Amino acid sequence: MRVFFLHSMVTFVVVFTFLQQGWVDMPYNAATASIAFLMLFILLWLSTWFYDRTYFRKLPKALNFVFFFLKELLLANLKIAFDILTPHYYMNPTVIAFPLRVKTNFEIMLLANMITLTPGTLSIDVSKNRKLLYVHALYVKDNNVENLKKEIREGFERRILELTT
Repeated sequence: MRVFFLHSMVTFVVVFTFLQQGWVDMPYNAATASIAFLMLFILLWLSTWFYDRTYFRKLPKALNFVFFFLKELLLANLKIAFDILTPHYYMNPTVIAFPLRVKTNFEIMLLANMITLTPGTLSIDVSKNRKLLYVHALYVKDNNVENLKKEIREGFERRILELTT
């Protein structure tokens, strides 16, 4: 990790100096920032033989996680808005005990926060032995708790485990 941090700082200084010395006449805008980021990323990638390469293998997984969360956030907001705007009441609130596969405090915190940030679900508590996460969900079709558990397990929890292991 220290070597990666050192290489990150060195490549940042090299790219910053390259762009600031006027060797390339470029205005400071979003395109220049994107080019600087791309140059920084390429230099870091070329120096990966000094350290563990997992940082660059996890980048697509991190982007996948971010886009998955944004998609879930949008869909949950649309579901809540639809339920509010229509005269029919679609909510079927339920509290479930979700068995955790994540183990560390960071993983549990990240999962609980992702669940809470998604409208229609709320993380209530974690059991004392850190094996269960209690979740309140507004939309559980036909009291199918197992389907909700599967959605959380295959959605957020799987992606968190991909990033942290």
